[in-house]
Amino acid sequence: MYVCSCFGITEDQVKKHADGGACTPRQIASACRAGTDCGGCVRRIQALLGRGDCPRRELVEGRTEPAAAPAGSSAGLGAAPAVRLSDAA
Repeated sequence: MYVCSCFGITEDQVKKHADGGACTPRQIASACRAGTDCGGCVRRIQALLGRGDCPRRELVEGRTEPAAAPAGSSAGLGAAPAVRLSDAA
């Protein structure tokens, strides 16, 4: 069954990417573009991925506390930190 009509991505393809390590709709989008056009499939992708199947990023990276802001940065002073595509989930 198709999940993303815009790019012709099937449930099996989403599951294959998830088995390969994609844990979020954004990671699925990076792998196959599903969810990047009209966005109508994002909720279905979320449902296919489920919850709690992917370890938290801190655990994967070996951190136990959030990373500290670099010296001289304005993070923590009310400024919004820059978010890269790979950081947002």
